[in-house]
Amino acid sequence: MKQKPSAINIIWLAMVVLATVTAAYTGKMDALTKASFESAKDAVVLAIGLIGPMALWLGIMKVAEAGGLMQIIARRVRPLMVRLFPEVPHDHPAMSAMIMNMAANALGLGNAATPMGIKAMQELEKLAPEKGTATNAMCLFLAINTSCVTILPLGVITVRAAAGSTNPASIFIPSLIATCCSTLVAITMAKILAARERGPAKDREQQAKAGPPLLDPNVAPETMSELVPPGPAGRIFIWLMIAAFLGGIGYQLSMSSEPFAFSAASLNALSSWLIPMLISGLLIFGYLRGVKVYEALTDGAKEGFSTAVRIIPFMVAIFVAIGMFRASGAMDIMITILSPVTTAMGMPAEALAMALMRPLSGSGAFGLMSEIVNQGPNSFLADLVSVIQGSTETTFYVLAVYFGAVGIRRTRHALPAALCADAAGIIASVLVCNFWFR
Repeated sequence: MKQKPSAINIIWLAMVVLATVTAAYTGKMDALTKASFESAKDAVVLAIGLIGPMALWLGIMKVAEAGGLMQIIARRVRPLMVRLFPEVPHDHPAMSAMIMNMAANALGLGNAATPMGIKAMQELEKLAPEKGTATNAMCLFLAINTSCVTILPLGVITVRAAAGSTNPASIFIPSLIATCCSTLVAITMAKILAARERGPAKDREQQAKAGPPLLDPNVAPETMSELVPPGPAGRIFIWLMIAAFLGGIGYQLSMSSEPFAFSAASLNALSSWLIPMLISGLLIFGYLRGVKVYEALTDGAKEGFSTAVRIIPFMVAIFVAIGMFRASGAMDIMITILSPVTTAMGMPAEALAMALMRPLSGSGAFGLMSEIVNQGPNSFLADLVSVIQGSTETTFYVLAVYFGAVGIRRTRHALPAALCADAAGIIASVLVCNFWFR
């Protein structure tokens, strides 16, 4: 029986063809040609730029894994994850990798979340009985990622504070409500589409053929049998460093004229402290557990280069389609057609442009949001685009990077579920903002 093409095939082809047809009427064929080459170049540059962060974070994840952190996390959140991902063994490394990715997303640690998500997808790929085809677990994990469960949208709040907003954090509750709605829709749609497409038990049957779980909580991995915890001198050194760090926090607070003031500088400081604290915390955990942190990190970092190279074809395809669609004027035409309907629903045309841009281009959406906020930091439009930015994700980028990292070509229902989550997040943002700010 022949398999139907995935939705990504139809959407990608439609974007390219519609862009070409639109350019024939708008006279932007030169811009379209230029955009196709520029977008391809940008995709490669971005992929190469990911090598460093991927190498670093995959190496740190290797340290955490060697120290047994994956086992600890898997045991703590086993009940919830087993319900969400019944086809993944509860003691598999994919479980804890997915949890760490979701936690990084929730805290707004975008640069750290991507390598963790790739690590989770690589672990899920080991369970896939049919290579190149997304499993139910992969589709659900990607849909949850694109629903952007963000508890603390620090980046958006920082932009609002820097623009002079009287209450930069006023979007916190609306963003949380909107992102919860989009996540709920992502999970629901992924489950419904999976049941319709293959039947609820199919993945579990295929999982049984994939072999036993790779991580047994009752049996120590080989790497853990080689662990040599540090002696008293090493432990004393670590505790002295932790005490010195806490002293540094106290020193910074004492040097500040308004230590508890809410400002753009304080928000930037908070967001900039999270990443170093996470890096040091994971490395200290590994060291105290007896991991040879330098050797483990460099071993894990080797995966960063090969992974970044592997995702280049997928990113080129996605970026070219998006670049052509924008350059042809097709997006402007779509906004013109839809704006009367969305304006009547309480969504200004500028916010519609932001909503349509968000799944396609993260940098473009962030730039548009920043421009609107700077023009009127205390306006309803600024509040609305801030909530949209804080409760949605760049769907096509996530799909290209995560699936490209493991060579997934048949994405099944991942994209429809993710786009439904995007739509839910945008609709929820409009409804919540109209209730909250008006």
